[in-house]
Parts: sequence; C-alpha cells; structure tokens
Amino acid sequence: GNAALEEIVMAIKTRADVMPFWTGIDSTMLTRASKLVSRVTAFPVQYNKAIVGRNAFAHESGIHQDGVLKNAQTFEIMTPESVGLKESSLVMGKHSGRHAFREKLKELGYELGDNAFEDAFVRFKALADRKKHVYDEDLEALVDQEIASAHDRIKVVALTVIAGTGGPQKATITLDVDGRQHTHESTGDGPVDACFKAIKAIVPHEARLPLYQVSAVTEGTDAQAEVSVRLEADGKTVTGRGSDTDTLVASARAYVSALNKLLAREARRKPETMLAS
Repeated sequence: GNAALEEIVMAIKTRADVMPFWTGIDSTMLTRASKLVSRVTAFPVQYNKAIVGRNAFAHESGIHQDGVLKNAQTFEIMTPESVGLKESSLVMGKHSGRHAFREKLKELGYELGDNAFEDAFVRFKALADRKKHVYDEDLEALVDQEIASAHDRIKVVALTVIAGTGGPQKATITLDVDGRQHTHESTGDGPVDACFKAIKAIVPHEARLPLYQVSAVTEGTDAQAEVSVRLEADGKTVTGRGSDTDTLVASARAYVSALNKLLAREARRKPETMLAS
C-alpha cells in the first residue's frame, strides 16, 4: 500500500540523530496538506491518525496531562507546531472586521484577491450571525468553497424545504444558471432526495450518485455541516463539497458543486451543454 507521507517525514526529522537522511519537505505544511486531500477526496482523516489526526496531540489521561503540562517532551517527541498545528491568536465572531478577517486568512495560508475577499467576508459575516464562535475549520471550509465556486456556471440562490413525519417531503430550489434564474419544486423520499430531484429537473443529467456523506466541521449544535457528493458518468467520477449550518443547504451546494465539474468536463467534449429552460 501507500506509505503515510507524514509518518515517514516526521520519523526522519525527529530521529535525525541516528538516521543520516533529509527530505527537504516543509513539515509545517503536513496538517494543511492532509486536510486538503481529505476534502478533495471526501475521505475523512481518522481522529486517532498519527501526526495529522484530530487527537494526535490530545492527552486524556491525568498522568499524561500532568506530564505534558510540566514538560511537553515527556509524551511528545515532536511539537504540534512542527506539523502545522498552532493555537490561534485571533478568535473570530460577528464583531470581527475586515482587517481581522484578512489577518486570520493570512494565518491560515490564504491570499485572496479583492473581489474574492469581499465575497468571502460577506459569507463569513452571515456565518458569524448564526454561530457564536467561528473556528479555523469553519473558515477553511468557507474559503475553500468560495474559491472552488468562483467560476461555476450554476449557483444555489435559494432553497425551501418542507419535511416532517407526515405528508410529502418537498423542496423548492432556485438556481442561477449562466446568469439566469430557474426555480423548480420536487417531492422525494426525504428532503435531500427532493432537493436533488429539483436540481436535476433544472439541469438534466444521467449521472449516478455513489456517495453522499455528511460530517460536522466543528463541534456543537450550531456546527457547520460539510457535505461531500460524488457523481459518476461514463466511467468518470467528480466530487463536490458544500458547507453551511443548514445541512440541506450544504447538500444542495455539494450537489451543485459536483454538477458544475460534470458540466465543465462535458463542455470540453461537446461545444454546447443543454440546460432546462
């Protein structure tokens, strides 16, 4: 199988005293690279994964905690900072302004142009109104989605869902397709199915849905949901991602994200792609 890059790099780096090897890899980029691969492939990193897992530097045992507080090297042969994990000096919330937002993005490794920055800032303020605390993971999901959708032909404008224990599950969605808005209402076996059917009615396609995956970006009931959707057509697969505090909105964004990639690939094969009027 494939060897874990981060484990080899850090094994060589931490035992340089006995192994005369050097990789030339910037280890402080390992965590960020791992998150990027996870989001692109829609495969989550296990919490207990060595080095890049969420619990890699967590210490639950009282003895371990006491030892780490007295001397971090007691149980850690490497520091969180050496693999790109660091405590944030900026806590973001609804009162954070443009300057603080830009500084936080720089801290996370993002450099956005003026237009992209303004779009991301508008989405950040909307998110901050719904969440008391906006974590680094929230911002990464937000900015990644903003970058990925910058040139999309299809965008989610509005979504209304009627769901419950009785009656049909209904979704009404409005999409912006090449600058024109289209609205459609569908019913389905659950709100997600209804939502996806409404999207498919506006943008017809024959792709299969082999993957629909939901994960929480952070903890708590106000956490953003990050949805991954994989579409398969003609033996090729594309993956779309979407995030929002509303799981259904995140689902619609993920499906549309995958659909945009599918249409982009189709456009390279054919001069025109038919869309519903």
